[in-house]
Amino acid sequence: MKVLTFSGSSPAQALKKAQLCVGEDAMLIETKEIRKKSLTQTALYEIIIGIDDEIAAKLDKAQKSVPAEAPVAQSSADVLYNISEAARQISKIAEVTQETSVLEEDYDSTKIVARVKQKSSDPIEFKEIKDEISKLGDKVKLIQNMFWDERSDQIGNLHIPPEFSEIYKLTLESGMNAAHIEEIMGLTLEHMPLKMRENSQTVKRYFQVLLRKMVPVRMEKMPVKGAKKVIMLVGPTGVGKTTSIAKLAARYSFMMEKKYKVGLIVLDTYRIGAVEQLMQYARMMKLGIETVVDPPEFASALNAMSYCDYILIDTMGSSPYDKEKITKIYECLQNNTTELQIDTVLVLPSSIKYEDLKATYDNFEQLGIDTMMFTKLDETRGFGNIFSLMYETAKPISYFSVGQEVPEDLVVASSDYLIDCMLNGFDRTKR
Repeated sequence: MKVLTFSGSSPAQALKKAQLCVGEDAMLIETKEIRKKSLTQTALYEIIIGIDDEIAAKLDKAQKSVPAEAPVAQSSADVLYNISEAARQISKIAEVTQETSVLEEDYDSTKIVARVKQKSSDPIEFKEIKDEISKLGDKVKLIQNMFWDERSDQIGNLHIPPEFSEIYKLTLESGMNAAHIEEIMGLTLEHMPLKMRENSQTVKRYFQVLLRKMVPVRMEKMPVKGAKKVIMLVGPTGVGKTTSIAKLAARYSFMMEKKYKVGLIVLDTYRIGAVEQLMQYARMMKLGIETVVDPPEFASALNAMSYCDYILIDTMGSSPYDKEKITKIYECLQNNTTELQIDTVLVLPSSIKYEDLKATYDNFEQLGIDTMMFTKLDETRGFGNIFSLMYETAKPISYFSVGQEVPEDLVVASSDYLIDCMLNGFDRTKR
């Protein structure tokens, strides 16, 4: 018997060379990997075949133009395989080789699992492959996150394990206050079960559930029969109070199961444009509207809207540090001699840092803030500042404004929505 070797970048390629040279009348002795694939060179596989001396002689005469590869001085294996049967086995080896190359070149574990799933029909085998790929992908992610910042594994005196590096990076980049991150991370490390710390994805899911439970939300409740709901929007200039009033008015008037009667009151007589804008909305929706110039007129305006289920109050925009204008709003509230309870909503933009949000809240707090509304969610990519303000003040959120469209771009607040935006980014479709 004559022994020949053939090599190629894959077992299938080496087999093809052998078939072209000696045909199907040969026996496969061995298949082995000579060189592993690296960044600078391709993989190299070698197959060893044996052919009868008579066939070898014929081949020497018929294929003198085809140089035979050097024979290998090696004893054959105990069991020889027909080369045509071996082709099917090597095809399977080639498929595994292709999947291995995908693992080396593509770190997207979701795509890898999808490709392996097509090749594996055994659910047990597939589960084992999927678990191994998941572990590999997580290790790659951990390595990437560990090098994002020299201090990423340390908050103050608190050591952060590698599995927590991704969630730490996400929360810090989202604008969450560092002291709040340290406090929440410390409590988590103290109480989180060790079994749940196996990988960064488990840690992220745990944090997602934990943070959701920490966001206070005011559920939307409709007024009971005979009762009235009065909502006053306050906040700094340019945050979208007037547009938010219009969105709320349209929501209560046209988008609920019951069409409620809505009335508008304007305290913002400093800005003629704002008054005209709200009057235009009132005409379009056929709503009653009253304007208040001096605080003593406030109670009269409320009484004039006594036929309404909802009374929405727009106030003058003010710098957080303009105490005169804030005081005038406070005087209006003090002149409420009616029995109506006013729900004061602080409207804030989501696009400013936590420290500015907190300073604004502190200056408007004298008005007796009941809930908060956040606007311009479509103009930012960090939402940790909102979470930190909720965490610090314990004031609930009532609504989010996610654009300029009236009334479509108004979202009833939920903790799921905020935390999903914070950890996964803003998505208008996830309302």
